[in-house]
Amino acid sequence: MASSLSRVPCISLVRANKSKISRFTTLAFTERHAGTRTIHSYHQQQQQKQQHERRVESNRARTFLTYTTLVSGAASICYALYNWRDIRQKIINLTVPCCLVVHAISLPPSDSNKNREKYNFIADVVEISAPAVVYIEIKDSNSIDYFTGKPITTSNGSGFIINEDGLILTNAHVVINKPNTMVKVNVRLYDGSTYTGIIEDYDLQGDLATVRINKTNLPVMKLGSSANIRPGEFVVAIGSPLALSNTITSGVVSSVNRQSQELGLNNRHIGYIQTDAAITFGNSGGPLVNLNGEAIGINSMKVTPGISFAIPIDYAKEFLKKAEIRRKNKGVSLRDIPRRRYMGITMQTLTPETLNEIQQYNEYMNVRHGVLVWRVIPGSPAYSAGLQSGDIVTHANGEQVLDSNNIYKILEQPGTIKLQILRRGRVSYIQVDPEEI
Repeated sequence: MASSLSRVPCISLVRANKSKISRFTTLAFTERHAGTRTIHSYHQQQQQKQQHERRVESNRARTFLTYTTLVSGAASICYALYNWRDIRQKIINLTVPCCLVVHAISLPPSDSNKNREKYNFIADVVEISAPAVVYIEIKDSNSIDYFTGKPITTSNGSGFIINEDGLILTNAHVVINKPNTMVKVNVRLYDGSTYTGIIEDYDLQGDLATVRINKTNLPVMKLGSSANIRPGEFVVAIGSPLALSNTITSGVVSSVNRQSQELGLNNRHIGYIQTDAAITFGNSGGPLVNLNGEAIGINSMKVTPGISFAIPIDYAKEFLKKAEIRRKNKGVSLRDIPRRRYMGITMQTLTPETLNEIQQYNEYMNVRHGVLVWRVIPGSPAYSAGLQSGDIVTHANGEQVLDSNNIYKILEQPGTIKLQILRRGRVSYIQVDPEEI
């Protein structure tokens, strides 16, 4: 900025000589302007110097970063070149799972068929054995259905062909439900054709019977041996549960020699085959088959789901030998078999284990002995007297019933049997008039 002394000459010059004002004024102002430029240029020089220093520092930093980047990149390239083989192998390994997935998807479809052929051994057994299994239905000619006018079905079950001339093996309780009545045996084969059968022989104690139909060239079930079976061996049960023909269930042998006394069947001396293959009403009389397609037992009874029993085929072979001798010699017919009294129930002795289980319920907590009525055959004397499945017989003719053998001994005596039973916690009395067979 101009000082105060420079202002005075400017005023004086205006008064003295007007013609020189502009030149001097120009000069004065030129000097003032020059002084101002000098001060401003100094500041500009300082700013330019600082900017120059900043540029130098910035260029140095860029140069340092550039050198660092170049050195790092060169080191990385050198490392990669030095370890190229290892890095390449790792890259190849990363692609291996993808290749495996592609190979798994491209497996030929024929492999699944090979697995079916290899592991479906149950189906192989059924293919061999099922054509020889039959459905048996018993109709009582003396009992006519009110709505249909046809004989009432009193029993049904299964059987299997053991001779191509029409001989069939089954359970006695399937075909001998109500003795001394006119019954018709209907036999339905695997192909659906139906024939009328004749009861040729039976053994009530062993629960076995034979039925013959007028048909030849039939598929035959191979009979195996029950002497060499092992616990854990796979078995197949074939039959007609609930009249559903050709039903297949499978399981294993749980026990090879379950004595009849353990089941409360003291009148029989049979070592049953125990299995977990599902056997229910209608399966009775059907075969229990091993993986060779051979019958090793005759399905007989079910105690509870997972626990069923079959009569060993070796026991049945003895029955068939005796029946064949009787048939050839005609020395013994069905009429010549000694008559016994018949109630029409299936019983089970209350073992300590069974008693302990049923005593958990209030209505049975006071039970100490007796036999459990497992099944009542329709139309039998017990059925007519009002006996029901689930009843517990505690006394017979005033005597305690400790096991099923007590009932069989009373059946050997003539007369009416007076039973004391426990039904849902209530004591009842029933009189049964057994029939002679």
